[in-house]
Amino acid sequence: MFRFNPQTLKKLRRFREIKRGYYSFIILVSLLVLSGFGELVVNNRALLVSHDGEWYFPTYTNFHPGSDFGLGYSYEVNYRDLSAHYKETGSDNWLVMPLVPFNPYENHAPGGIFKPIAPAFSDGHYLGTDTTSRDILSRLFYGTRIALIFSLAFMACVYVIGISIGCAMGYFGGVFDLTFQRLIEIWSNIPFLYMVIIVFSVIPANFSISTRIGILLTVMVLFSWTSMTYYMRTETYKEKSRDYTAAAKIIGASDSRIIFRHILPNVLSTLVTFMPFTIVSAISAITALDFLGFGLPPPTPSLGELLKQGTANLRTAPWIVTSAFGTLVVLLTLVTFIGEAVRESFDPKKFTIYR
Repeated sequence: MFRFNPQTLKKLRRFREIKRGYYSFIILVSLLVLSGFGELVVNNRALLVSHDGEWYFPTYTNFHPGSDFGLGYSYEVNYRDLSAHYKETGSDNWLVMPLVPFNPYENHAPGGIFKPIAPAFSDGHYLGTDTTSRDILSRLFYGTRIALIFSLAFMACVYVIGISIGCAMGYFGGVFDLTFQRLIEIWSNIPFLYMVIIVFSVIPANFSISTRIGILLTVMVLFSWTSMTYYMRTETYKEKSRDYTAAAKIIGASDSRIIFRHILPNVLSTLVTFMPFTIVSAISAITALDFLGFGLPPPTPSLGELLKQGTANLRTAPWIVTSAFGTLVVLLTLVTFIGEAVRESFDPKKFTIYR
C-alpha cells in the first residue's frame, strides 16, 4: 500500500536499531490499542452474563435493569453484586467481569463514607481510591486515554495549520510572508494562560463535557501553531531554492503540485522529528491546566486532577500522588524516548554526502 524510497527505508531501519525508542514505540502503540478497547478491561459492566439460558453482553449495549436478572428493581444492575448473588444462591447463572470492575465515575465506599482507601486486592482497588472513593486505576486508565487522544488531536491540528501557513510563507514570500510574520509576532505575544482562564470563566456550566473539551482543544491549538510555522517557513525557503523546484516550474508544474509533491516530502524529517515532542508538550500542558483547575471539566478523569488531589492529601493518602506521578513519568518517558530515536534516525547529516 505504501511505497517508501530507499532513504526513508534506511531511516526506518535506523529507528528500529535504536532499541530504547523502538520498544517505547511498541509499548505506546500497545497502550493506544488497549485504550481503544478499554471498556473490556476497566469497567463496572460485565463482559458476559449467562442468565436462565440467555446470554447478555452489557459492555457495549444499553443498560439492563435489575428486573432482567430477577432482582426486582428498574434501575441498572450492579454486576458485582449480581456476581455475589449468584455465588450466594448457588445458581447455575454466571457472569464475567473485567480485570478492573469499576468505572472512573463510580463512587465505591464499602463503609458508606466517601474517603480515600489504601490499595487492596481484596476490594479490587489495586491502586486504592481517591478522596471521593473512585477507583484510582480506573481513573488513571481513562485519564491516560483522554490525554493521548487529546494530544494526538492537538498535534494533527497544529500540524495542519502550521504546515499550511508556513509552506505558503516560505514558497510565496514577499508581502505575503512579511504580513504573516508581523501577524504571528503579534499573536504570539497574547498570554496563553490568561486566555484559557478568560474563556473558561465565560463558558456556561450547562455545556456538555465533549463541548468543553473541544473548546479547550481549540484554544490550545490557536496559541500553539506559530512555532511549527517558523520551522516550515525556513525549510520551504531552503527547498524552494534547489534545482528540482526550478525544474518543476520550467516543465509547467503548478504551485500546489510543487508544494505537496516535491517540497513537503523533502521536509518530512523535520515534520516527523517534532511529532513526539509536540505530543509531550500537549500532555504536559493539559496536565498542568487540569492541576490548576482550567483543563478538562469535572468529573472527567485526568492525570492533573489526580495530582491535585494527591498533593492536597499527601500525608493521609500518599498512594494518589504516587500513582498519578508515576503514570505521568512513564508516559512522558516513553514519548521522549521515541522522540530521541526519531530525531537520531531522521537526522539528515547521517544520510547526506557533501562533496
